[in-house]
Amino acid sequence: MSNKANVMSNREYDAFLKEQKAGAFKLCDPVVRGTFCVGTLTTEFVECSKGRLSDETLKEAEKAYLARTPEIAKHNKASDCWVTYKGRVYNITEFLEDHPGGEEVVLEYAGKDIAEIMSDPLSHEHSASAYTMLDEFRIGNLNLSERRALADELEVKASGKLPAELTEMDITDDFEPDETDTRRDFTENKFLDLEQPLIPQMWYSSFTKEFYLEQVHIPRHKKDSARLMPYAFLEMFTVTPWYVVPMLWLPLAAAFFHVSTMQFREQLSDLGSWSANAWSYTFAFSGYTFGIIFWTFLEYIFHRFLFHMDSLLPRNQTAYLIHFLLHGIHHFLPMDRYRLVMPPILFAALSFPMLYLAHTVFPKAVANSVIAGSYSMYVVYDTMHYAMHHTKLPAYLREQKKYHLEHHYKNYELGFGVTSKLWDIFFSTLL
Repeated sequence: MSNKANVMSNREYDAFLKEQKAGAFKLCDPVVRGTFCVGTLTTEFVECSKGRLSDETLKEAEKAYLARTPEIAKHNKASDCWVTYKGRVYNITEFLEDHPGGEEVVLEYAGKDIAEIMSDPLSHEHSASAYTMLDEFRIGNLNLSERRALADELEVKASGKLPAELTEMDITDDFEPDETDTRRDFTENKFLDLEQPLIPQMWYSSFTKEFYLEQVHIPRHKKDSARLMPYAFLEMFTVTPWYVVPMLWLPLAAAFFHVSTMQFREQLSDLGSWSANAWSYTFAFSGYTFGIIFWTFLEYIFHRFLFHMDSLLPRNQTAYLIHFLLHGIHHFLPMDRYRLVMPPILFAALSFPMLYLAHTVFPKAVANSVIAGSYSMYVVYDTMHYAMHHTKLPAYLREQKKYHLEHHYKNYELGFGVTSKLWDIFFSTLL
């Protein structure tokens, strides 16, 4: 217990309380080694736990108990001033006299949330040290219902629109985003620490759905690739260089096309050798062309209704982790070279039901030619997607690159087409 309690005093790891059921929490270490149970947060629990739990653990439990009272708005005067920020509760009474802008500025927001004013450059944009100082006055966390109610008031979480500093950004062919100050980002937003493995942080997080969706769609940028796993031998399975896509899937597409021509040739054997060959390639190529077109539709459907199923996302940390690994990480780190193309295992899982559907709807020869075309177009899609993020492109592709980057940096609920705008036009989701 003592080792885990020591972690709490280390800001590097930011141990936190994870809500399990009403009134029950686990104390979590997002980076090192799992969780241990604190228990039901009642006054009786804290009293009976004295001598059994460390002082630091008890303090954390008491903080969470205080934060579950619905009376934060009552603490709105100079002698008793509480505020909330990013789901946390702060008692800043002792700080009022020391505030550089005077206590009157702060008292205007007493008993309220200060997220908007803290980041407002017209009022006063606060430095990283200001957020560090604020953390010294933390007394607890808002409970889930209070955090959700607060999130419903914030426009960005409902509209898909990103902060003004992003939406007003000029996306050009030579667009190169600035590198994120990872320490300041983590201090201000309390989301994910880019200097630590991301999967453990997601697994042991206590984010609300609204907070997670807001933060994961705000792009961050690192020169090197962010780590997902805490161990190097596991990390190697989380990266996919772009060239893996053509190396793996083009030979498979060629194999499906070859099988299709052989199956057509067998069915046309009565026509004679030369005619059977000619017609088999004609029919196979027709199916192949249909597969290319059909992939652009699948691309849109997967992107809009699977990768961006934000409104249907269940309210639990496992669902957030799956969402993060499926597509959220790409919006969170859009320029990460090793997490841009789809991992082979993920694409194999997504393509299996499509293979089954093709063989259910079409005869075998037609199905295999359609699959060959779809796999070929998938290779074009994923390598083109990589190029949009990392290379200069010809005229048409420059326009498509600008369009796709606006999906990342301006509105993630529109502009789902990557290789084409066709289905965005058809389904009225054009940016």
